[in-house]
Amino acid sequence: MTEKKQKPKTDVPDRTTWSETPWLALKGFLMGSADIVPGVSGGTMALITGIYDRLINAIRSVDKTVVISLFSLQFRTLFAAFHWRFLLILLSGIVAAIFFFTRIVPLQVYMYTDPEIIYGLFFGLILGSVIALLREVDRSEYGFKTFIPLMLGTLAGYWIVSMVPADTPENFWFVFFSGIIVLSALILPGVSGSYLLLILGKYDYVLRRLGELGNEGTGDALLALLPLFLGGLVGLALFSRILSWLLRHYHTITMMVLIGFLIGSLYVIWPYQEREYRETVTQTDIHLITDPVVQQLKENPPDTLKPEYIRLGSVTDAPEAGRETAGIEVEHVSRELVESRLFLPGAEEEPAGDYNFWGGVAGFLTGLVLVIGLDYLRRKK
Repeated sequence: MTEKKQKPKTDVPDRTTWSETPWLALKGFLMGSADIVPGVSGGTMALITGIYDRLINAIRSVDKTVVISLFSLQFRTLFAAFHWRFLLILLSGIVAAIFFFTRIVPLQVYMYTDPEIIYGLFFGLILGSVIALLREVDRSEYGFKTFIPLMLGTLAGYWIVSMVPADTPENFWFVFFSGIIVLSALILPGVSGSYLLLILGKYDYVLRRLGELGNEGTGDALLALLPLFLGGLVGLALFSRILSWLLRHYHTITMMVLIGFLIGSLYVIWPYQEREYRETVTQTDIHLITDPVVQQLKENPPDTLKPEYIRLGSVTDAPEAGRETAGIEVEHVSRELVESRLFLPGAEEEPAGDYNFWGGVAGFLTGLVLVIGLDYLRRKK
């Protein structure tokens, strides 16, 4: 089963201009935003915003010529062959998104405190991506030979997102391997790198390290993330060539498999789920009852819906020698999602607890309109 060769083309020079910076950085921001949340693909955003082929070509521009030029200090040849301007602007947007959604508007926190809104947004983004990607496939090619890859992709996507995250090591080689797998998904529409991180048991680990950048633990965070970045470079270099070959020789089949991945992942981010969490006390400190930290916690009880919070524990025994007052435990608590069950609002199996129905609707419509709107603007150019 062979198809006519299609995009992306190879050996395309970088025609990026500095005047593109605002829009290209914005597209990078959208890619970074998509990659930071489980279930959404940065590759899909690249395709929707019209820079997918340029991204593949830019990654593939790192070839033998570029490597030799780098080590032989032939910078004129290096910059002529390497799509550095495109990648520099795009990566600035991606980095800005990662910083924004881990430090300023921490999505990993809102996934716990407002799950219906956030998962509704994810669901709308993915459904909109399915619609946008289907429009990329020539309708004249719809038929049995495209239905089979779609179903296989759907089953594969369902199987991937059904895997239960397991405890995995944090040593160099496993984090390096995670980088190979996860960063490859950056250029694969329909496959979420962050969800693969979740499956590999490294989502919280990576986001926690990213959140430490700029703080006192910046050095340790960079060392912890180094094997992830190194593995990502290896994965991108290898997988970009495989994907480029598949898209050139089996464009429609490859696209239908990727669309199937998206469809298969939809159920796991359905906004209305009954979620069960496990709480673990990760650290316990002893403070005087008169300590400002203790007084602050008494006056402002912690938000126990957050993935991490601090709460007051038990009062210790009589004051120790030299202390005028008793102490009290201050516990650092970590919450982890251990199980979730889907339900339909209004159905008999609807859980007894409260949930934000309209928040899920609003999130879904926002995500759907955002993706379809971006795809519409791209097609109008």
